[in-house]
Amino acid sequence: MNILFFGPNGSGKGTQGKILKEKYNIAHVESGLIFRDNIKGGTELGKKAKEYIDKGDLVPDEITIPMMVDRIKQDDCKGGWLLDGFPRNKVQSEKLHAALEEQGIKLSYVIEMLLDRQIAKDRIMGRRLCEKDNNHPNNIFIDAIKPDGDKCRVCGGALSAREDDQDEVAIDKRHSIYYDTDTGTLASSYYWRDLDNKDFKYFTLNGEQPLPDVTDELISNL
Repeated sequence: MNILFFGPNGSGKGTQGKILKEKYNIAHVESGLIFRDNIKGGTELGKKAKEYIDKGDLVPDEITIPMMVDRIKQDDCKGGWLLDGFPRNKVQSEKLHAALEEQGIKLSYVIEMLLDRQIAKDRIMGRRLCEKDNNHPNNIFIDAIKPDGDKCRVCGGALSAREDDQDEVAIDKRHSIYYDTDTGTLASSYYWRDLDNKDFKYFTLNGEQPLPDVTDELISNL
């Protein structure tokens, strides 16, 4: 199965992607990693991307789209893939759609994680890291994984917050791009939703549920 997965920062989209990767043995393709791998590997696309990144400019779609398509054509994606973090706007969705059709690559599902913007922000700012194990789930705004005061709910270790998780300006900027229904990421998601004669399934998930319930709803739709 080939999947596009949309959801705001703080929605748990990445966690659900990892669950799908393990359950269905598909590649979890993260857009940020594709850039890093191409630049590190010295590919032609990577070299071109680096020129823009070094100047602080956005990498043009003419470079980004082929990079994404090249990635999902690699051997580990032959059994299926989940693309996470791309496309980020409506124009990118249009161009990705054209590129997939040109390559004869078919989508199976497009998934949109629904989550109120304030709740998404609270979840990011509420995340706490355990000094003993960063994988211990602790979040001061989620009752199911609320820490024991300033101690890890799992092991009692000391907790801290990531600096970028407390940067409200940066969080608001990312969310403004995501929740923009005219040209932003939600517009990108709606492009696929509103296609006529689509041969894939589009469905939404209630991201306000506890993680296991989101997973159950996700699996039931596949």
